[in-house]
Amino acid sequence: MPFLFEEELLAEDLETCLKAQWKEHFNGNDYSGSWNAIALRSQSGKADDIHAHESGLPFEDTSLLSECAYFTKILSEMKFEKQTVRLLRLAPGSVIKEHRDNGLGYRFGEFRLHVPVQTESTVEFIVGGKNIPMKEGECWYADFDLPHSVRNDSDKARVHLVIDGKRNAWTDELFAAAGYDFELEKKQNDLPLETKKQMIEQLRFMKTATAEEMIKRLESEIAATLNVPGNEG
Repeated sequence: MPFLFEEELLAEDLETCLKAQWKEHFNGNDYSGSWNAIALRSQSGKADDIHAHESGLPFEDTSLLSECAYFTKILSEMKFEKQTVRLLRLAPGSVIKEHRDNGLGYRFGEFRLHVPVQTESTVEFIVGGKNIPMKEGECWYADFDLPHSVRNDSDKARVHLVIDGKRNAWTDELFAAAGYDFELEKKQNDLPLETKKQMIEQLRFMKTATAEEMIKRLESEIAATLNVPGNEG
């Protein structure tokens, strides 16, 4: 994405956050080693509430964010509705196993940005079979509806500022500037609504984990179609 943040200021705010109590990631099946987090925005307003989403509840800044001037500045520059904002820390020798976050992609109306605060070139971040070489101070978007995994073979913790947001007209311009393929998105979303609904009904009879994942993706596509983005302000 067309942002480049100051590494020294990112590191200063990270030092502030490291004094707080971090919480081990709630999905223990998705990683080996140590993967923990702390929240700058959460639905409870608490820094130890590291869950990404709970339907229907608003998000608010945590007290920790008020201690982090540069993180606050970064968020203020991003003109979209912010949901959860966290620091995610993957310890040396740790692995986030391949998994998918169903519906977490720009074409579904919600997206996730990563700002590396502390990392090494040996860290592998694989999305859709491709390694994304994220460097400190950069800002990256990826479609996390695709299979993805992370391996930290370096000798220091990998820490990312992770920002979840909702799509609007400002982000459409931002993504266009970054080279997002809106034509591909249109093709992906062109399947008629009735066809998608019929597919969901058929998939329900299968009662498998794969079918459930497909149902969730189709439901997210239907929701994104019925709730046209761009009206959040």
